[in-house]
Amino acid sequence: MTALPAPAAILFDWDNTLVGNWPSITGALNAARGAFGHPELSEAEVRGWVRQSMRNSFPAMFGEAWTEARKIFYDAFRSNHLETLKPLAGAAALLENLNERGLYVGVVSNKNGEYLRREVRHLAWTAFFGRTVGAGDAVEDKPAIAPVELALSGSGIGRSGAVWFIGDAAIDMECAIRAGCTPVLRTTPDEPEEAFRDWPPAAVADSSEGIMSLVDKARWPI
Repeated sequence: MTALPAPAAILFDWDNTLVGNWPSITGALNAARGAFGHPELSEAEVRGWVRQSMRNSFPAMFGEAWTEARKIFYDAFRSNHLETLKPLAGAAALLENLNERGLYVGVVSNKNGEYLRREVRHLAWTAFFGRTVGAGDAVEDKPAIAPVELALSGSGIGRSGAVWFIGDAAIDMECAIRAGCTPVLRTTPDEPEEAFRDWPPAAVADSSEGIMSLVDKARWPI
């Protein structure tokens, strides 16, 4: 792949991109499923299923009872999500480096905004981000462009190829492309290669260090 345009801003997905929290997510989803007689999902199955925001995905899973299922999910999730939250290797150093370079950094996640910001505060990462945007904060959730616009609001930076959107899933690449941003994939085993056929990334990294390498190799003005 050719070098990417130099970023003025970098927007990150949250789960599986900067942090891991699958035990809590899996337990909470299975608590909701169990309440309605649905079979339990393995963590691997949950990893492959959790992409859309809850308001976009729970109606398909629970039908008209989705708001009741949502309450059960969050009752279980809030009980331990901070205890099970783990930064991915090198993520803190990556964010520190980007901040030191003066880049605007934000988060666009399909995790509920309230819980997203609790997790950011728990890690003492608030100062790294201009804005942290979660599900329900904008009028629509990923892959719509509204959360991208909200994440950039107040920064003086508009949607363009100079905004990198980094995430682990096809929905992140779709959101980036729809918003006119540069899609960068952090690869994981959870998303098959064919998922990106319609929404291909402009570049790929398999680690926090790999993301930093892409920044270093970008087409910076002389």
